[in-house]
Amino acid sequence: MRRHTLLIDADDTLWENNVFFEKLIEDFISIVEPYGYTRAYIRHILNETERKNIRQYGYGVRSFGRSLEETYIKLADQTAKRETLALIHSRVIDLERTPPKILDGVPETLAYLTERHRLILFTKGEPAEQAAKVERSGLQGFFEFIEIVSEKDPETYGGLVHKHKIVKTHGWMIGNSPRSDINPAMKIGLNAVYIPHQHTWTTGTRTGSGRLRKAGDSPCLPRTARSFLDCVWIFLTAQFGRCTRNCLRESTNLVILERSVPWPRQ
Repeated sequence: MRRHTLLIDADDTLWENNVFFEKLIEDFISIVEPYGYTRAYIRHILNETERKNIRQYGYGVRSFGRSLEETYIKLADQTAKRETLALIHSRVIDLERTPPKILDGVPETLAYLTERHRLILFTKGEPAEQAAKVERSGLQGFFEFIEIVSEKDPETYGGLVHKHKIVKTHGWMIGNSPRSDINPAMKIGLNAVYIPHQHTWTTGTRTGSGRLRKAGDSPCLPRTARSFLDCVWIFLTAQFGRCTRNCLRESTNLVILERSVPWPRQ
């Protein structure tokens, strides 16, 4: 069996992430709602503020906290209270300290894969914050390299391929975000395994020169997988022939699982 290079995302692929942001957002909206705004409008203003701050400060809990505070000040205006700002800040600190909740099947699957392939953890975010999450997860020992970047785009993927001398036809990106994990990887010729998460915003996946597979296209592959272990099993089945040849599409090698989702933080 050929040894492949697997680039594996972290947040909402190996451990829960956005679910904790979503919980805090719901609590934040409840704090601001008495000022006379609808929940949808508060969320809209917060989303706009986050997008602005991501461009200036990048991803991460601290940038997110700044967005919450700015949104509160904007909507509360002259009635903003210091104690409310202190409460928001305290909740953000708690969020930053929340230990990663490892998803089902992750340690077992990584243990299996690391004996057979080269694994590189490839995640984006604030470097110190992401490094701390990786350390708290206890999963770093499964990876040959850990790469933390500010953004995942085709240029970043290209640099990673060059740095680690990845043969594109034997390179796979495994992650939960079409925008960050799937589309840019496939655009430069890597293959991909898409593992949707219910708290990740998704857009359509686009084929590049990399290969694409949809789980639902093959009658011998499960339509929906519920864990990281299941998803990588689909990848192994598709890639290494544990299913009859006539049920696989020759031109496709991206697993897409079907779950709908709400938020564009990834």
